[in-house]
Amino acid sequence: MESYHDVKNVHFSGECLILTIDGEERKVRIKDISKSLDRASEKEKNTFEISPSGYGIHWPLIDEDIAIDGLLGIIHLRDSNRKTA
Repeated sequence: MESYHDVKNVHFSGECLILTIDGEERKVRIKDISKSLDRASEKEKNTFEISPSGYGIHWPLIDEDIAIDGLLGIIHLRDSNRKTA
């Protein structure tokens, strides 16, 4: 399995999601990343799973997923050499 990011210390403080990605602490306003998380209860926010590869975080009680690359502002461009159906 390919490893994308090392994600640790995920928690909420006020209106922010705080987490450590690849050794660097990040703080993001919840309403800037997810309306569902912004409206979620404390229990819903604090029930999450970090993907084993560090690709993203899943909140099963509200069926929400956040990609770590998206939080970091990493944009993946389509391979222009790839054929499409």
